Amino acid sequence: MVFGSDPATGLRSIIVIHDTTLGPALGGVRMWPYASEAEALADGLRLARAMTLKAAAAGLGLGGGAAIVVGDPARDKSEALLRAHGRLIATLGGRFIPVNDVGTGQADIEVIGRETAPVCDKGDPSPYTALGVLESIRAGLRAARGSGELAGTTVAVQGAGNVGSHLTRLLRAESADVVIADLVGERARDVAERYGARRMSPQDIVSASCDVFAPCALGEVVTEETLPRLRCRVIAGGANNVLAEPGLADALAGKGILYAPDFLANAGGLVYLEGRLLGHDDARSTARVKRVGGIVADVFERADREHITTVEAATAIAHARLAAHSPGS
Repeated sequence: MVFGSDPATGLRSIIVIHDTTLGPALGGVRMWPYASEAEALADGLRLARAMTLKAAAAGLGLGGGAAIVVGDPARDKSEALLRAHGRLIATLGGRFIPVNDVGTGQADIEVIGRETAPVCDKGDPSPYTALGVLESIRAGLRAARGSGELAGTTVAVQGAGNVGSHLTRLLRAESADVVIADLVGERARDVAERYGARRMSPQDIVSASCDVFAPCALGEVVTEETLPRLRCRVIAGGANNVLAEPGLADALAGKGILYAPDFLANAGGLVYLEGRLLGHDDARSTARVKRVGGIVADVFERADREHITTVEAATAIAHARLAAHSPGS
């Protein structure tokens, strides 16, 4: 954990490197008005660990990390602040590779890249994250009801940002019925009108009657409070840290809800980013991202065979790969 402070620009940031067994730690730069440094650190730790599991389970040559910039991106973000954060990243000598996340965009990563290298500032991973979620949904439906057919399937998409909007586009292209919600009402309206989806209030989307619930905004969506309200057969989305507590994986299984672990369901964007670093073209990246669904299907089969949760099955796959590449293994 590296803590940064720059009084001249107002920067307060944290970089977390969780694991570099498989390669340099790639992670998002998240800018958010956290209530405290402790809250920011806790989020960074969760995100970094999830990135390690994601890369390992997806078979990538990357490690896991995260960067947190404390502040309101609409009010506090500036070129000077981003460059100060870039200089902090540069002190790690390439062990951390930044990419955009909540509160930052490709242009912001380009600014950070003026002070450090490498950075993931070329190409938007959001469409590929959405594609990986789509294939995870297909795998979940196949496991839950024997068919991955999306036509006529109802999917509740929570979040109309980059990933949620692309996922809605892909689902509607396969004639799925989509209901969408976002804390920014105009954003949900625009996506719904563009792709022919239905809108729902952010407060009600968790309890929507649907085949698939797809969280594509911030994490901690499934909690002790929201669990009784869920009315879906499958959960697969683009958000990180969907479960507020690990034990909720058991509770979901008890309710007969098949959960595609978030760090696998949303791995498509990371697969694409690794491809950019390796020089892959879009066609090769698309083919690799589509394989995410097969990995998710393997997780479902292992969980059923070993009578464990899907989170435990996916984590076991990730840990086995990390162990196989650890020094002395």
